[in-house]
Amino acid sequence: MYTEAGHIYDAIYRHREYATQAEHLHALISERQPNARTLLDVACATGRHLEVLARYYEAQGLDINPTLLEIARKRCPTLTFHEASMLDFHLHHSFDVITCLFSSIAYVKSLDRLEQALERMSRHLTDGGLLIVEPWFTPQTYWTGTITANHVDEPDFKLTWMYTSEAEDGVSILDMHYLVGRPGSIERFHERHELGLFTNEQYETAFRRAGLEVSWDPTWITGRGLYVGVKAPPRAAATPATERDR
Repeated sequence: MYTEAGHIYDAIYRHREYATQAEHLHALISERQPNARTLLDVACATGRHLEVLARYYEAQGLDINPTLLEIARKRCPTLTFHEASMLDFHLHHSFDVITCLFSSIAYVKSLDRLEQALERMSRHLTDGGLLIVEPWFTPQTYWTGTITANHVDEPDFKLTWMYTSEAEDGVSILDMHYLVGRPGSIERFHERHELGLFTNEQYETAFRRAGLEVSWDPTWITGRGLYVGVKAPPRAAATPATERDR
């Protein structure tokens, strides 16, 4: 998970429209939970979404990668960031909204760990709170047997990264190779990214098992859709009937 490429993460994804996505998220949250005040971005990476969302919410970020968090803290110095895994993080307060974007949820790889992550996020929601998750591709929509190349060409910075796309046992595998050039040096390194391939039904079942009423929005602007879960308040225990009630 960008253990080698963390220092060039923003260069790799500089084409992504973070501000536009964050504004769309704010519109969705305002519609579904207009009283939302607090927000946690799980797998926040370098804080590009939080940079905008913090204008509207008391926002915090969480990520497992210390290199990405170091960049996020410099970008958003007034925000609180937590270094932890989405599988077992434990914070001492709840949030009105939790987001997990850019298909980061798929790094859990297995269905058991998907359910564990969603349960952990649900546990940190207030009653009526929203969990918004951008999924990875499904087994039906994922591609294999391809080679992809991307390039950045600036006067004092050159970057090329290529990857093949394969799948093994329900897990997509991106074999990524990087070539980074600066005046006086050329750096080469490699990463293997493994992301679980889950069906829509598996996502929705995992949301429900985490105590969330879930809906699917296929219109999300990245093309991957969004799952929106709502944490229902606990049901009050039934009061036993008295003799007078009978």
